[in-house]
Amino acid sequence: MSTAPTADRRTEDLLRELAPQVLGTLVRRHGDFDACEDAVQEALLAASLQWPGQGTPDNPRGWLVTVASRRLVDGVRAERARREREERIALATPQSELLAHAADATREADRDDSLALLFLCCHPALSAPSRVALTLRAVGGLTTAQVAAAFLVPETTMAQRVSRAKRTVRDAGAAFAMPRTEAERAERLAEVRHVLYLVFNEGYTATGGPDLTAPALSAEAVRLTRLLHRLLPEDAETAGLLALMLLTEARRPARTGPGGELVPLPEQDRTRWDRRLITEGTSLLERTLPRGRVGPYQLQAAIAAVHDEAEDADATDWPQILALYGLLERIAPNPVTTLNRAVAAAMVHGPAAGLELLTGLEEDRRLARHHRLLATRAHLLELLGEWEAAVEAYRAAARRTASAPERRHLTARAARLEAGTG
Repeated sequence: MSTAPTADRRTEDLLRELAPQVLGTLVRRHGDFDACEDAVQEALLAASLQWPGQGTPDNPRGWLVTVASRRLVDGVRAERARREREERIALATPQSELLAHAADATREADRDDSLALLFLCCHPALSAPSRVALTLRAVGGLTTAQVAAAFLVPETTMAQRVSRAKRTVRDAGAAFAMPRTEAERAERLAEVRHVLYLVFNEGYTATGGPDLTAPALSAEAVRLTRLLHRLLPEDAETAGLLALMLLTEARRPARTGPGGELVPLPEQDRTRWDRRLITEGTSLLERTLPRGRVGPYQLQAAIAAVHDEAEDADATDWPQILALYGLLERIAPNPVTTLNRAVAAAMVHGPAAGLELLTGLEEDRRLARHHRLLATRAHLLELLGEWEAAVEAYRAAARRTASAPERRHLTARAARLEAGTG
Protein backbone atom coordinates (compact mmCIF):
# COMPACT_ATOMS: atom_id res chain seq x y z
CA MET A 1 0.00 0.00 0.00
CA SER A 2 1.33 3.43 -0.89
CA THR A 3 2.15 5.72 2.01
CA ALA A 4 2.69 8.82 -0.13
CA PRO A 5 1.04 11.86 1.39
CA THR A 6 -2.21 13.02 -0.20
CA ALA A 7 -2.56 16.37 -1.96
CA ASP A 8 -4.49 17.66 1.05
CA ARG A 9 -1.72 16.58 3.44
CA ARG A 10 1.00 18.10 1.25
CA THR A 11 -0.94 21.35 1.14
CA GLU A 12 -1.45 21.32 4.91
CA ASP A 13 2.28 20.79 5.53
CA LEU A 14 3.21 23.57 3.10
CA LEU A 15 0.75 26.00 4.65
CA ARG A 16 2.05 25.35 8.15
CA GLU A 17 5.58 26.02 6.92
CA LEU A 18 4.57 29.24 5.15
CA ALA A 19 2.19 30.63 7.79
CA PRO A 20 4.82 32.36 10.00
CA GLN A 21 6.64 33.69 6.95
CA VAL A 22 3.47 35.28 5.59
CA LEU A 23 2.45 36.67 8.97
CA GLY A 24 5.93 38.09 9.43
CA THR A 25 5.74 39.87 6.08
CA LEU A 26 2.37 41.42 6.86
CA VAL A 27 3.36 42.53 10.35
CA ARG A 28 6.53 44.08 8.96
CA ARG A 29 4.52 46.01 6.38
CA HIS A 30 1.49 47.02 8.41
CA GLY A 31 2.34 46.61 12.09
CA ASP A 32 -1.10 45.50 13.33
CA PHE A 33 -0.41 42.03 14.72
CA ASP A 34 -4.04 41.12 15.44
CA ALA A 35 -5.49 42.26 12.11
CA CYS A 36 -2.60 40.73 10.18
CA GLU A 37 -3.09 37.37 11.87
CA ASP A 38 -6.81 37.36 10.99
CA ALA A 39 -5.98 38.16 7.35
CA VAL A 40 -3.37 35.40 7.19
CA GLN A 41 -5.85 32.87 8.60
CA GLU A 42 -8.32 33.81 5.86
CA ALA A 43 -5.63 33.44 3.19
CA LEU A 44 -4.62 30.04 4.58
CA LEU A 45 -8.25 28.91 4.51
CA ALA A 46 -8.61 30.06 0.89
CA ALA A 47 -5.43 28.19 -0.06
CA SER A 48 -6.52 25.00 1.70
CA LEU A 49 -9.74 25.04 -0.35
CA GLN A 50 -8.22 26.00 -3.71
CA TRP A 51 -4.75 24.46 -3.96
CA PRO A 52 -5.56 20.73 -3.67
CA GLY A 53 -7.89 20.98 -6.67
CA GLN A 54 -6.37 23.80 -8.73
CA GLY A 55 -2.71 23.15 -8.01
CA THR A 56 -0.13 24.98 -5.89
CA PRO A 57 0.92 28.37 -7.32
CA ASP A 58 4.47 28.80 -8.61
CA ASN A 59 5.15 31.21 -5.75
CA PRO A 60 2.92 29.97 -2.89
CA ARG A 61 4.27 32.41 -0.33
CA GLY A 62 3.72 35.34 -2.67
CA TRP A 63 0.17 34.13 -3.32
CA LEU A 64 -0.58 34.01 0.40
CA VAL A 65 0.98 37.41 1.07
CA THR A 66 -1.02 39.05 -1.69
CA VAL A 67 -4.32 37.41 -0.76
CA ALA A 68 -3.81 38.18 2.93
CA SER A 69 -2.95 41.80 2.07
CA ARG A 70 -6.15 42.11 0.05
CA ARG A 71 -8.20 40.68 2.91
CA LEU A 72 -6.51 43.06 5.33
CA VAL A 73 -7.27 46.12 3.21
CA ASP A 74 -10.83 44.96 2.54
CA GLY A 75 -11.39 44.49 6.25
CA VAL A 76 -10.08 47.92 7.08
CA ARG A 77 -12.24 49.54 4.42
CA ALA A 78 -15.30 47.82 5.80
CA GLU A 79 -14.90 49.59 9.13
CA ARG A 80 -15.25 53.32 8.88
CA ALA A 81 -14.29 53.67 12.54
CA ARG A 82 -10.78 52.55 11.64
CA ARG A 83 -9.94 55.16 9.01
CA GLU A 84 -6.60 55.94 10.59
CA ARG A 85 -5.43 52.37 10.20
CA GLU A 86 -6.82 52.29 6.65
CA GLU A 87 -4.72 55.29 5.70
CA ARG A 88 -1.64 53.74 7.21
CA ILE A 89 -2.14 50.44 5.38
CA ALA A 90 -3.08 52.17 2.15
CA LEU A 91 0.11 54.18 2.27
CA ALA A 92 2.15 51.06 2.95
CA THR A 93 0.45 49.01 0.23
CA PRO A 94 -0.27 50.81 -3.08
CA GLN A 95 -3.41 49.81 -4.94
CA SER A 96 -1.40 48.90 -8.00
CA GLU A 97 0.53 46.33 -6.01
CA LEU A 98 -2.61 44.77 -4.60
CA LEU A 99 -4.72 44.59 -7.73
CA ALA A 100 -2.60 44.75 -10.84
CA HIS A 101 -0.95 41.33 -10.79
CA ALA A 102 -1.73 37.69 -10.13
CA ALA A 103 -1.53 36.56 -6.54
CA ASP A 104 1.71 34.63 -7.03
CA ALA A 105 3.40 36.95 -9.50
CA THR A 106 5.55 38.98 -7.09
CA ARG A 107 8.88 37.88 -5.61
CA GLU A 108 9.11 40.65 -3.02
CA ALA A 109 7.44 38.32 -0.53
CA ASP A 110 10.39 35.93 -0.67
CA ARG A 111 11.97 37.64 2.32
CA ASP A 112 11.58 35.34 5.34
CA ASP A 113 10.60 37.22 8.50
CA SER A 114 10.13 34.09 10.63
CA LEU A 115 13.02 34.89 12.95
CA ALA A 116 11.75 38.42 13.62
CA LEU A 117 8.30 36.96 14.29
CA LEU A 118 9.74 34.46 16.78
CA PHE A 119 11.57 37.27 18.53
CA LEU A 120 8.37 39.36 18.67
CA CYS A 121 6.39 36.48 20.20
CA CYS A 122 9.09 36.13 22.88
CA HIS A 123 9.17 39.81 23.78
CA PRO A 124 10.52 40.39 27.33
CA ALA A 125 7.29 42.20 28.31
CA LEU A 126 5.44 38.88 28.08
CA SER A 127 5.22 36.19 30.75
CA ALA A 128 6.53 32.72 29.93
CA PRO A 129 3.00 31.24 29.45
CA SER A 130 2.10 34.12 27.14
CA ARG A 131 5.24 33.61 25.07
CA VAL A 132 4.42 29.95 24.67
CA ALA A 133 0.79 30.63 23.71
CA LEU A 134 1.62 33.39 21.24
CA THR A 135 4.45 31.41 19.63
CA LEU A 136 2.27 28.36 19.08
CA ARG A 137 -0.60 30.49 17.78
CA ALA A 138 1.30 32.86 15.51
CA VAL A 139 4.40 30.91 14.48
CA GLY A 140 3.19 27.35 14.95
CA GLY A 141 -0.11 28.01 13.23
CA LEU A 142 -2.08 26.08 15.86
CA THR A 143 -5.63 27.20 16.51
CA THR A 144 -6.51 28.62 19.90
CA ALA A 145 -8.54 25.47 20.57
CA GLN A 146 -5.52 23.25 19.81
CA VAL A 147 -3.23 25.24 22.10
CA ALA A 148 -5.85 25.17 24.86
CA ALA A 149 -6.31 21.42 24.54
CA ALA A 150 -2.56 20.84 24.69
CA PHE A 151 -2.28 22.75 27.96
CA LEU A 152 -5.54 21.42 29.42
CA VAL A 153 -7.22 24.80 29.84
CA PRO A 154 -10.56 26.03 28.45
CA GLU A 155 -10.45 27.58 25.00
CA THR A 156 -11.80 30.85 26.42
CA THR A 157 -8.92 30.98 28.89
CA MET A 158 -6.35 30.44 26.15
CA ALA A 159 -8.07 32.98 23.89
CA GLN A 160 -7.81 35.56 26.68
CA ARG A 161 -4.15 34.69 27.20
CA VAL A 162 -3.34 35.12 23.50
CA SER A 163 -5.35 38.35 23.34
CA ARG A 164 -3.53 39.75 26.38
CA ALA A 165 -0.19 38.78 24.86
CA LYS A 166 -0.97 40.65 21.66
CA ARG A 167 -2.15 43.67 23.65
CA THR A 168 1.00 43.62 25.77
CA VAL A 169 3.21 43.54 22.68
CA ARG A 170 1.24 46.43 21.19
CA ASP A 171 1.30 48.50 24.39
CA ALA A 172 5.02 47.89 24.79
CA GLY A 173 5.56 49.47 21.39
CA ALA A 174 7.50 46.41 20.26
CA ALA A 175 9.02 46.98 16.85
CA PHE A 176 8.88 44.19 14.31
CA ALA A 177 12.62 44.09 13.83
CA MET A 178 15.65 42.26 15.08
CA PRO A 179 17.17 43.61 18.33
CA ARG A 180 19.71 46.34 17.63
CA THR A 181 22.60 45.14 19.79
CA GLU A 182 24.30 41.78 19.97
CA ALA A 183 23.49 41.55 23.69
CA GLU A 184 19.77 42.16 23.07
CA ARG A 185 19.73 39.64 20.27
CA ALA A 186 21.43 37.00 22.42
CA GLU A 187 18.97 37.60 25.27
CA ARG A 188 15.93 37.38 23.01
CA LEU A 189 17.29 34.30 21.25
CA ALA A 190 17.74 32.64 24.65
CA GLU A 191 14.06 33.36 25.38
CA VAL A 192 13.02 31.86 22.03
CA ARG A 193 14.99 28.70 22.76
CA HIS A 194 13.51 28.51 26.26
CA VAL A 195 9.97 28.74 24.90
CA LEU A 196 10.63 25.94 22.41
CA TYR A 197 12.22 23.87 25.21
CA LEU A 198 9.12 24.37 27.39
CA VAL A 199 6.80 23.35 24.56
CA PHE A 200 8.81 20.21 23.87
CA ASN A 201 8.92 19.19 27.53
CA GLU A 202 5.18 19.66 27.91
CA GLY A 203 4.67 17.43 24.90
CA TYR A 204 7.10 14.78 26.09
CA THR A 205 5.84 14.70 29.68
CA ALA A 206 2.47 16.40 30.10
CA THR A 207 2.15 18.16 33.44
CA GLY A 208 -1.42 16.97 33.83
CA GLY A 209 -4.27 15.06 32.29
CA PRO A 210 -5.04 11.47 31.30
CA ASP A 211 -2.12 10.95 28.89
CA LEU A 212 1.58 10.82 29.67
CA THR A 213 2.58 12.67 26.51
CA ALA A 214 1.19 15.15 23.98
CA PRO A 215 3.01 14.15 20.76
CA ALA A 216 1.61 17.03 18.72
CA LEU A 217 3.28 19.56 21.02
CA SER A 218 6.66 17.84 20.87
CA ALA A 219 6.41 17.56 17.09
CA GLU A 220 5.62 21.26 16.84
CA ALA A 221 8.57 22.15 19.07
CA VAL A 222 10.88 20.06 16.90
CA ARG A 223 9.49 21.67 13.73
CA LEU A 224 9.96 25.20 15.05
CA THR A 225 13.44 24.42 16.36
CA ARG A 226 14.39 23.06 12.95
CA LEU A 227 13.16 26.38 11.54
CA LEU A 228 15.24 28.32 14.05
CA HIS A 229 18.30 26.21 13.27
CA ARG A 230 17.79 26.80 9.54
CA LEU A 231 17.61 30.54 10.15
CA LEU A 232 20.66 30.51 12.46
CA PRO A 233 22.77 27.54 11.33
CA GLU A 234 25.93 28.76 13.10
CA ASP A 235 24.29 29.15 16.54
CA ALA A 236 25.69 26.25 18.57
CA GLU A 237 23.09 26.33 21.35
CA THR A 238 20.19 26.23 18.89
CA ALA A 239 21.82 23.21 17.27
CA GLY A 240 22.27 21.73 20.75
CA LEU A 241 18.59 22.27 21.55
CA LEU A 242 17.53 20.56 18.34
CA ALA A 243 19.88 17.64 19.06
CA LEU A 244 18.45 17.34 22.58
CA MET A 245 14.91 17.20 21.23
CA LEU A 246 15.75 14.60 18.59
CA LEU A 247 17.67 12.35 20.99
CA THR A 248 14.85 12.54 23.52
CA GLU A 249 12.01 12.18 21.04
CA ALA A 250 13.69 9.03 19.72
CA ARG A 251 12.64 7.19 22.90
CA ARG A 252 8.94 8.04 22.67
CA PRO A 253 7.82 4.76 21.03
CA ALA A 254 9.09 2.77 24.03
CA ARG A 255 8.07 5.26 26.71
CA THR A 256 4.53 3.97 27.18
CA GLY A 257 3.06 0.50 27.32
CA PRO A 258 0.03 -0.88 25.46
CA GLY A 259 -2.36 0.82 27.87
CA GLY A 260 -0.56 4.14 27.90
CA GLU A 261 1.24 3.31 31.15
CA LEU A 262 4.61 4.90 31.91
CA VAL A 263 7.66 2.74 31.17
CA PRO A 264 10.79 4.02 33.02
CA LEU A 265 13.96 4.46 30.96
CA PRO A 266 15.79 1.40 32.40
CA GLU A 267 12.82 -0.84 31.52
CA GLN A 268 12.25 0.41 27.97
CA ASP A 269 12.57 -1.86 24.93
CA ARG A 270 15.41 -0.08 23.17
CA THR A 271 14.76 -1.85 19.90
CA ARG A 272 11.72 0.43 19.62
CA TRP A 273 13.78 3.60 19.84
CA ASP A 274 13.92 5.62 16.62
CA ARG A 275 17.50 5.09 15.39
CA ARG A 276 17.05 7.61 12.58
CA LEU A 277 16.44 10.40 15.10
CA ILE A 278 19.32 9.19 17.28
CA THR A 279 21.70 9.27 14.31
CA GLU A 280 20.53 12.74 13.29
CA GLY A 281 20.77 14.10 16.83
CA THR A 282 24.20 12.58 17.45
CA SER A 283 25.57 13.89 14.16
CA LEU A 284 24.26 17.36 14.92
CA LEU A 285 25.86 17.25 18.36
CA GLU A 286 29.20 16.08 16.96
CA ARG A 287 29.23 19.05 14.61
CA THR A 288 28.28 21.44 17.42
CA LEU A 289 30.49 20.53 20.38
CA PRO A 290 33.87 21.35 18.79
CA ARG A 291 32.83 24.93 17.98
CA GLY A 292 33.98 26.44 21.26
CA ARG A 293 32.02 27.36 24.37
CA VAL A 294 29.55 24.66 25.35
CA GLY A 295 26.09 25.71 26.53
CA PRO A 296 23.41 24.02 28.66
CA TYR A 297 21.40 22.60 25.75
CA GLN A 298 24.51 21.03 24.23
CA LEU A 299 25.36 19.41 27.57
CA GLN A 300 21.83 18.06 28.00
CA ALA A 301 22.01 16.71 24.46
CA ALA A 302 25.33 15.04 25.28
CA ILE A 303 23.72 13.35 28.31
CA ALA A 304 20.82 12.18 26.15
CA ALA A 305 23.30 10.80 23.62
CA VAL A 306 25.08 8.75 26.28
CA HIS A 307 21.75 7.19 27.28
CA ASP A 308 20.75 6.55 23.66
CA GLU A 309 24.07 4.95 22.73
CA ALA A 310 23.89 2.33 25.52
CA GLU A 311 22.71 -1.07 24.27
CA ASP A 312 20.85 -1.66 27.54
CA ALA A 313 20.45 -0.01 30.93
CA ASP A 314 23.40 -1.88 32.43
CA ALA A 315 25.70 -0.59 29.68
CA THR A 316 24.96 3.07 30.47
CA ASP A 317 28.14 5.07 31.07
CA TRP A 318 27.02 6.61 34.37
CA PRO A 319 30.42 8.12 35.28
CA GLN A 320 30.32 10.12 32.06
CA ILE A 321 26.74 11.20 32.74
CA LEU A 322 27.68 12.24 36.28
CA ALA A 323 30.57 14.32 34.95
CA LEU A 324 28.32 15.99 32.39
CA TYR A 325 25.72 16.84 35.04
CA GLY A 326 28.48 18.29 37.21
CA LEU A 327 29.55 20.55 34.35
CA LEU A 328 25.95 21.49 33.59
CA GLU A 329 25.36 22.39 37.24
CA ARG A 330 28.36 24.70 37.20
CA ILE A 331 27.43 26.66 34.09
CA ALA A 332 23.62 26.68 34.58
CA PRO A 333 22.67 25.95 38.21
CA ASN A 334 19.16 24.53 38.45
CA PRO A 335 17.43 22.33 41.04
CA VAL A 336 16.27 19.90 38.36
CA THR A 337 19.88 19.47 37.25
CA THR A 338 20.87 18.73 40.84
CA LEU A 339 18.03 16.23 41.06
CA ASN A 340 19.28 14.42 37.97
CA ARG A 341 22.87 14.57 39.21
CA ALA A 342 21.72 12.87 42.40
CA VAL A 343 20.41 9.94 40.36
CA ALA A 344 23.69 9.73 38.44
CA ALA A 345 25.66 9.92 41.69
CA ALA A 346 23.57 7.07 43.09
CA MET A 347 24.36 4.93 40.06
CA VAL A 348 28.10 5.62 40.39
CA HIS A 349 28.68 5.91 44.15
CA GLY A 350 25.61 4.21 45.60
CA PRO A 351 22.11 5.37 46.64
CA ALA A 352 23.30 6.94 49.89
CA ALA A 353 25.41 9.41 47.90
CA GLY A 354 22.38 10.32 45.81
CA LEU A 355 20.19 10.82 48.88
CA GLU A 356 22.78 13.13 50.39
CA LEU A 357 22.53 15.39 47.34
CA LEU A 358 18.73 15.46 47.66
CA THR A 359 18.91 16.89 51.19
CA GLY A 360 19.79 20.36 49.97
CA LEU A 361 16.91 20.38 47.50
CA GLU A 362 14.36 20.02 50.29
CA GLU A 363 15.09 23.64 51.20
CA ASP A 364 14.69 24.89 47.62
CA ARG A 365 11.22 26.40 47.20
CA ARG A 366 11.25 25.68 43.48
CA LEU A 367 11.36 21.93 44.04
CA ALA A 368 10.68 21.22 47.71
CA ARG A 369 7.05 20.18 47.17
CA HIS A 370 7.46 18.87 43.61
CA HIS A 371 6.47 15.26 43.04
CA ARG A 372 9.69 14.52 41.13
CA LEU A 373 11.81 15.17 44.22
CA LEU A 374 9.69 12.74 46.22
CA ALA A 375 9.70 10.17 43.41
CA THR A 376 13.48 10.34 43.14
CA ARG A 377 13.84 10.01 46.90
CA ALA A 378 11.53 6.99 46.81
CA HIS A 379 13.59 5.36 44.05
CA LEU A 380 16.88 5.85 45.91
CA LEU A 381 15.37 4.58 49.18
CA GLU A 382 14.17 1.52 47.28
CA LEU A 383 17.68 0.92 45.94
CA LEU A 384 19.01 1.29 49.49
CA GLY A 385 16.57 -1.37 50.70
CA GLU A 386 14.55 0.99 52.93
CA TRP A 387 11.25 -0.19 51.52
CA GLU A 388 8.91 1.24 54.15
CA ALA A 389 10.27 4.76 53.68
CA ALA A 390 10.24 4.26 49.91
CA VAL A 391 6.55 3.30 49.97
CA GLU A 392 5.71 6.43 51.92
CA ALA A 393 7.67 8.62 49.48
CA TYR A 394 6.11 6.96 46.42
CA ARG A 395 2.61 7.56 47.78
CA ALA A 396 3.40 11.17 48.65
CA ALA A 397 4.72 11.72 45.12
CA ALA A 398 1.59 10.14 43.64
CA ARG A 399 -0.61 12.55 45.60
CA ARG A 400 1.26 15.58 44.25
CA THR A 401 1.40 14.81 40.52
CA ALA A 402 -1.36 16.04 38.21
CA SER A 403 -0.49 13.40 35.58
CA ALA A 404 -2.75 10.35 35.76
CA PRO A 405 -0.18 7.94 34.21
CA GLU A 406 2.54 9.11 36.59
CA ARG A 407 0.15 8.75 39.54
CA ARG A 408 -0.71 5.18 38.53
CA HIS A 409 2.98 4.31 38.07
CA LEU A 410 4.01 5.70 41.46
CA THR A 411 1.09 4.02 43.20
CA ALA A 412 1.94 0.71 41.53
CA ARG A 413 5.57 0.99 42.66
CA ALA A 414 4.41 1.51 46.24
CA ALA A 415 2.02 -1.43 46.02
CA ARG A 416 4.72 -3.77 44.69
CA LEU A 417 7.08 -2.82 47.52
CA GLU A 418 4.33 -3.34 50.12
CA ALA A 419 3.66 -6.76 48.62
CA GLY A 420 7.37 -7.56 48.84
CA THR A 421 7.72 -8.08 45.09
CA GLY A 422 9.92 -5.02 44.43
